[in-house]
Amino acid sequence: MSTNNLNISAIPAYDDNYIWLITNGGKACAVVDPGDEDPVLEVLKKHGLSLKYILLTHHHPDHTGGVADLLDQYDAKVFGPDDNRIRQVHQLCREGDHIELPELDAQFSVLEVPAHTRSHIAFYGEGMLFPGDTLFSVGCGRFFEGTADDMQSSLDKLASLPGETSVYCAHEYTQANCRFAMEVEPQNKALQERTRQVAALRQAGRNTLPTTLGAELACNPFMRTRDDAVVQAARKIDPSALPGASTMAIIRAWKDRF
Repeated sequence: MSTNNLNISAIPAYDDNYIWLITNGGKACAVVDPGDEDPVLEVLKKHGLSLKYILLTHHHPDHTGGVADLLDQYDAKVFGPDDNRIRQVHQLCREGDHIELPELDAQFSVLEVPAHTRSHIAFYGEGMLFPGDTLFSVGCGRFFEGTADDMQSSLDKLASLPGETSVYCAHEYTQANCRFAMEVEPQNKALQERTRQVAALRQAGRNTLPTTLGAELACNPFMRTRDDAVVQAARKIDPSALPGASTMAIIRAWKDRF
């Protein structure tokens, strides 16, 4: 996938992680959330790439576990959240910061998007969004360190970005997310089409990302918690459900036990 002069490709890791590789046609590159160094090193060596930048969205080991070994072999600058559970961050990133990747002729702004973790951030720029585990295609992250209010605010912030923004989620969860979303909103035509598309992609052995923010606003129940159909689905579980964070809490708990 190419955006402007940048090329974005997925490096699969573990069972369902994607480590995103950013290049611009030269030898310099960046990676996003390298939980495992081995597949990254394999790709870098295969293509003769030099790792210059590492972008981290949150502290979980499946997103940070490869950083130390990558730094043993490459003089890369690490950008990440202000969280002492991540030890190898060279530049702390907070809401409104801009990070510069001069060797890729790229820059990204930082968005604080807590809920999955308290210090979770996302990187936005060049027509792209790297949301870590806050936003998935047709889903969202679990609230490990935050609340439904946090997630509602975080997804509202992402929803305010341009609809054509390409979204590079960190996990291949889309097919399972579609199954759940169809329980919430079975009459949603956009969701029905996304479900068919995802089934075809997975059957062909292809990944389902990137998505776009516009597509997620049309079919992702966690970005549609004020839509009447989603609120009504939540009220079947809890009649007191209200649009927004109340519905977010109910459908996330539903998804957790789905």
